[in-house]
Amino acid sequence: MRRHLAAARTTLALTTGSQRAIRERNASAWLLPDDGSRFDRTQVENMRRFDDNDEVDLVIVGCGAGGATLAQRMAHAGWSVVCLEAGPFWDPDTEWVSDEAGSHHLYWTEPRVISGADPVPMGSNNSGRGVGGSTVHFAGFVPRLHPSDFSTRTDDGVGADWPIRYEDLRPSYERIEQELPVAGQYWPWGDPHAYRHAPHPVGGNGEIFLRGAAAAGIEARVGPVAITNGRFGNRPHCVYRGFCLQGCKVNAKGSTLITHVPDALAHGAEIRTEAMATAIETDAEGRYATGVRYLRGGREHLQRARTVAVAGYAIETPRLLLNSANRRFPEGLCNDHDLVGRYVMVQGAPQTAGRFTQEIRAYKAPPPEVSSEAFYETDPTRAYKRGFSVQTVSPLPITWAEHVAAQGHWGHDLRRYMQDYIHWATLGALCELLPQAGNRVTLATERDRYGLPVADFSYSQCDNDRAVIAAARTVMEDILRAAGATEVITIERYAHLVGGCRMAQDAEHGVVDGDLRSFAVPNLLITDGSVLPTQGAANPALTIMALVDRAAARLTAGARAGLRAPAGGGAR
Repeated sequence: MRRHLAAARTTLALTTGSQRAIRERNASAWLLPDDGSRFDRTQVENMRRFDDNDEVDLVIVGCGAGGATLAQRMAHAGWSVVCLEAGPFWDPDTEWVSDEAGSHHLYWTEPRVISGADPVPMGSNNSGRGVGGSTVHFAGFVPRLHPSDFSTRTDDGVGADWPIRYEDLRPSYERIEQELPVAGQYWPWGDPHAYRHAPHPVGGNGEIFLRGAAAAGIEARVGPVAITNGRFGNRPHCVYRGFCLQGCKVNAKGSTLITHVPDALAHGAEIRTEAMATAIETDAEGRYATGVRYLRGGREHLQRARTVAVAGYAIETPRLLLNSANRRFPEGLCNDHDLVGRYVMVQGAPQTAGRFTQEIRAYKAPPPEVSSEAFYETDPTRAYKRGFSVQTVSPLPITWAEHVAAQGHWGHDLRRYMQDYIHWATLGALCELLPQAGNRVTLATERDRYGLPVADFSYSQCDNDRAVIAAARTVMEDILRAAGATEVITIERYAHLVGGCRMAQDAEHGVVDGDLRSFAVPNLLITDGSVLPTQGAANPALTIMALVDRAAARLTAGARAGLRAPAGGGAR
């Protein structure tokens, strides 16, 4: 007992010291109100506001995982920053509800065309709108990529090699994990590492996964999740209410709305909401970006800037670049080599549910609890390259009804499954599907309410993709049966779009370099998931934020060395 108490005191001391360092770097958790409300509206009301004619140091398109992180980092470094966000500035107290049907306004539901042999539905699980973007409604799983993810072409003969290594990103992973913060058990896969925050207790769904994995001889761990375990700054402990995908009214889950935006505002950034970006402007020769055109309140505006960053994610970022065609780039901005919009990836995400005699009540905990990366890497004994991870998912009733209906159950049969809801545990896989040039975003002939051509996203699986998905399905069914399930059902689905403006060593193989700077326009950055050359079998949010953390540090260092974009032009 004395050893346990001493360990607890040491952990507390380390945590106190680390929180002090985190607060100096990013005080967002301490800038939230401590009076029971969820966001300090005076921060929004009193934030610095720039004029369109002000040539700010940086204008960012999109305020999600990448955009909000970049805004916080660069404002903290003293840059003048405007972040254009097409959606609203969310108020968790008044605009989020603990209800599935009442939370659809969190998603990006603007029209898109989907095509290809295996079209990908757009909507709730792969896009977001408003400040915080998809992090507002993501589940909160934040694993790292593995070192092998950065060299799949060299090592496995598939995918693409990154222009950076895992070691280049490790310090950024650690910084972002501290700021979210991340809770979880020691992680044995990839680059083994610990987390400073202890894992959460698991609910019924997590217990089933742990029991079934142990019986099947599969290693599993609790976490890693961006959900506070204990008070963090003015953010409260998770209350295990199960509504992580609906915005988390208690502010325990780490969306960038609460993890990075408050500090960005405190350091003078402006987040301009309801501002739909329509085109990136360049100088007459198309050499440098000079600002961003956007629509707000029915009027067109142009925000001038020395540096432009696009963080609209894997569909809207390529769409904006393609819609920004000019004399220098007739096929779309930065599209000299026909790479903008190509190699878009989506993870295969089948879900398997198992019925148990006892009540599981999976909703009485966060959906992210337990996961396993035991099948993540390429195994030469298997008939496919790369792999998948398995995680708990805990569908709420509407999503559960969709799961059952997808099996062909309807009418009285569907009602029977719904009445049985509390007896089901559900697992989900994240399958690494390979980048293919034909999986791409182009411009459709249809136009949206702003008069802009909408994105046409064409997607088709390859044989390796299908094999990985089939293997994941078998493993999940085996785990649930090993745990004692009397019936299992599986549905096929997708999650987590990335790619479309991938990074590479040179302009003939990618749109941006390892610092997220575009090859074609040196003062234009792309700071979202569209830059990923491969996707791994991990949720992408942490990697997106880590890439932006690294790029921001290098951008700041360059400015201090006298390489900052000069007024009236761009980085020369």
